Amino acid sequence: MTSSVNKKIRCIRKKLNVNQSLIAEKLNITVQSYSMKERGARPITTAELETIAKQLKVPVAIFFEK
Repeated sequence: MTSSVNKKIRCIRKKLNVNQSLIAEKLNITVQSYSMKERGARPITTAELETIAKQLKVPVAIFFEK
């Protein structure tokens, strides 16, 4: 994933007042691991991106819009 995707995930998550621990729990990873993914320090898989979108109740495509 590109850093712009990571930034959009973070922006949308914050706008919707969803905390990282909720997303991390749904991904079955630690909050620290999720934070690293959101910052771009670790890659986000397609399956993880789909789970994140589902938890934020947005389409996956929104992360790729300009």
